[in-house]
Amino acid sequence: MKGIKVALLDMNNHHVNQGMRNIKEISQAFKENADEDVSIEIFDVRYKNEVPNVDDFDIFISSGGPGNPHKEGYEWEEKYAVFLNGIWEHNKKQDDKKFLFLVCHSFQVASIHWNIGNICKRKSYSFGVMPIHKTEEGENDFLLKNLPNPFYAVDSRGYQFIEADEEKMEEMGMKIMALEKVRPHIHLERAVMAIRFSDEIFGTQFHPEADPKGMIENLKDDKNRDAMIENYGMEKYLETIDRMDDPDKIVLTQAQILPRFLQYAAQQILKCEMA
Repeated sequence: MKGIKVALLDMNNHHVNQGMRNIKEISQAFKENADEDVSIEIFDVRYKNEVPNVDDFDIFISSGGPGNPHKEGYEWEEKYAVFLNGIWEHNKKQDDKKFLFLVCHSFQVASIHWNIGNICKRKSYSFGVMPIHKTEEGENDFLLKNLPNPFYAVDSRGYQFIEADEEKMEEMGMKIMALEKVRPHIHLERAVMAIRFSDEIFGTQFHPEADPKGMIENLKDDKNRDAMIENYGMEKYLETIDRMDDPDKIVLTQAQILPRFLQYAAQQILKCEMA
């Protein structure tokens, strides 16, 4: 048996980030609990222009990160586009599938790449623990089905995905899995929070990897703290801090989505090897 090779794509552009720590920890736990041999390699995409070769790995997790998800003329952007096309084309033609999870910034970059909606700047930066509402498809998806509706996740973004091109998505076999909370007093379209791009590719606008420790760490940053107080008010901010360790909020989301994605991918890879 050849074992399972995991590539972690760091999209943080050399900024200190809690998300990458979380992704490494979840991947390491998967490696330690797996029956088969698992190897993990990290690629610094935006800072060092490192992008994995699709053929060399089985599972890819591409992180969140700061900044503008639209192309700005950097070398890594073209390499990343080739990478996304590579996985898509491979899965169309081959039996041994490649599995990809896209978090926040990566989710936005991929959505722009496949041209399936309007990814635009938010009026203000969003940071906090938000309720995420599953769509009907999301209710039935194995990655989300063990979570309540709504479930809670860490949201940290200056951009948003709105105005999905549903015709294009349907044509490509993509489905919206979750939306942001309903805001009846605000006449704005609800942002798309999760998409199943294909059987093997899943992406979230929120941070499924986040844990309470990272959240507290992030709140030491004035920008995050101010965004949270602006979004919720001081009372709600303090309540959120208080709820950080709730077993049914971000702790549950962290325990479900990425671990289930890794386990499912591993099962499919082994099934294919044995066929």
